[in-house]
Amino acid sequence: MRRLRSSFLLLLWVGLCGALRGQSALVPVAPTPVRSITLGDSAVALTGSWKFHTGDDMAWASPSFDDSGWDAMDLTPPPGSRDPAFGGSYVRGWTARGHKGYSGYAWYRLRVDVQDGQTALKLKMPNDFDDAYQVYVNGQLVGEFGRFTVHGVTIYNALPRAFSLPANVRSGPVTVAIRMWMSATTPLVDPDAGGLHSPPVLGKASAIDGLLHLDWDRIDHSNYSAFLETKVLLLALLVAFALFLLDRKEPAYLWLGLTCSVLLARACVFLAADYGPWITTNLNLLLVDVILTPMGIGLWVLFWAYWFRLDRMGLLHRMVWGLVVLLGLGMAMLRTSLYGSIVPVHAIVWLSPLTLALKLLLDVLLIWVTYRGIRKNRTEGWVALPAVLLVIFSPYLIELIALHVPTELFLFGVGISIGEIGTMLSLAMITVLLLRRFLHTQREREQWKLELEQAREVQQMVIPAALPMVPGLIIESEYRPARVVGGDFFQIVPHPTDGSVLIVVGDVTGKGLQAGMLVSLIVGAVLAEAAHSGDALTALNALNQRLCGRGHAHATGLALRIEADGAVTLANAGHLPPYLNGNELPMEGALILGMVPEAEFSVMHFQLAPGDTLMLMSDGIAEAQNEQNQLFGFERIHAMLQKPITAAEIAAAAQDFGQEDDISVLSVTRTASLTAALA
Repeated sequence: MRRLRSSFLLLLWVGLCGALRGQSALVPVAPTPVRSITLGDSAVALTGSWKFHTGDDMAWASPSFDDSGWDAMDLTPPPGSRDPAFGGSYVRGWTARGHKGYSGYAWYRLRVDVQDGQTALKLKMPNDFDDAYQVYVNGQLVGEFGRFTVHGVTIYNALPRAFSLPANVRSGPVTVAIRMWMSATTPLVDPDAGGLHSPPVLGKASAIDGLLHLDWDRIDHSNYSAFLETKVLLLALLVAFALFLLDRKEPAYLWLGLTCSVLLARACVFLAADYGPWITTNLNLLLVDVILTPMGIGLWVLFWAYWFRLDRMGLLHRMVWGLVVLLGLGMAMLRTSLYGSIVPVHAIVWLSPLTLALKLLLDVLLIWVTYRGIRKNRTEGWVALPAVLLVIFSPYLIELIALHVPTELFLFGVGISIGEIGTMLSLAMITVLLLRRFLHTQREREQWKLELEQAREVQQMVIPAALPMVPGLIIESEYRPARVVGGDFFQIVPHPTDGSVLIVVGDVTGKGLQAGMLVSLIVGAVLAEAAHSGDALTALNALNQRLCGRGHAHATGLALRIEADGAVTLANAGHLPPYLNGNELPMEGALILGMVPEAEFSVMHFQLAPGDTLMLMSDGIAEAQNEQNQLFGFERIHAMLQKPITAAEIAAAAQDFGQEDDISVLSVTRTASLTAALA
């Protein structure tokens, strides 16, 4: 598979060792197949002409095999050569040197004569190769990268490796035979694929270990930006999900978190492949090219669509996920073990343009989403445009490599890919947008707080703070809303001439600002009806007419008219029946207000004797709930009313138990005389 990093530092180190110490020399003798080298304490890069042959025969590992008829393959990096993906010099593979389109097995052979080899030797293999190899020294297998079995070859992303030579090989003739295997999918990623991309290095074990350490150090330097990218993605993921938990009405935060999750998983797969043979190349390609990359592009489209709050999201979801599935299937046929086995090699003629077209269609969708976002919110759309362009550019790194366009920059020895730059810059710009939207949301919340406070002040004006004095009656009330603005209401309207009083209590559906505005409407209607007739049933009918046709404007209501002599007329519209001297009055059920224009409400008549007490309350009392999910219930209400108790005591008991809804309690007690009432 595609190499991890090229090793320009390796060749530079070898050259310095030979020049400064004078203890190594490479003496190529062009006409002869044997090369004489002097090692001493150093190492020598085995550049120059190697014998090369496609195909596979284990007899080719033997030092006695005659390879004079094989092709020559020069492994000397040309001056000015540069790895298109990772920087550094490298040698083009066999597909670019006379064996175009060939994949499978191939062999390299070289004979050297080692002079002055006094200690154990090692052979360091190139970091840059396609895709797996076995190394034979004098016919003996000394190491491999990848798993070679009778069922085939399992390959991994290339990693630095060095192998010890047999103990008896320290000087004299040495035959190095390298058995290579390349997947048919590799040339689709790298146009110069095939075999070794830099020469092996032979030398003293300590020198080779030093070179190996340099290679791993270079990998660490090359991955600094990748580790930074994972940290940025993890931070963005956490911030996005945290914002969504705080504001579930903004789905863009959720889709940003999902997008960052996919990008983070993709970056982690790359890093895992760079540090060990834990993920096979087929699994790597399946995760990255078939699943994560198409999903990442699709999620970017949906995130920006939700960010701009576009309509017709159902249709966009179907289009995006349809293209993602088709792109994944196309990439599976090109990037996994299907290609070259189940999918014929010549299918690339139509598969490659098809997958590219599917990518472009997803990008067209993203451009269309951005265009609509700019039209809907010009300022935010133009700010988002650079981030969108970076997202569009990132998925085409493989195509850029195929065109020999460098996709990685090296700044002060640290490599950073264009894809990583694009991801981090786009997230930085999205952070600016998040901050801008957050500040805008905060301003809206402050405006809502102001409006709620104004609604609360309006409600305080319509809910009587000081109860009117009614001769012959003692009236107490307690009102405790569950929110800033509550949905319970009550009004007490004495008649100016005959000594009667109209009392209306109720509970509107819902809570918050909408409920508070509905309460204001109802209270206004109650006051108007009281001034007109003061009859209990007429008051409920009037309220019902006001609420019908207003959508979800519904409320329970109870109206009672108490005459000066204690006669009571009670009309109920779905509200809790009142308690008379601790016992619930037996009233028939009825529809709530606002349901049916000509609804019939239950009516009853009774006499309120001196000393009798009526207790009217909302369902917020019975529906109070504690931490064990137990309800306050009607049994507790009945038990509390068996002894003298105030409205405030009942409300406090329910609130302490666990308030869930608005709580309102109104008690009406008839006194024996006008003097007692005034007292």
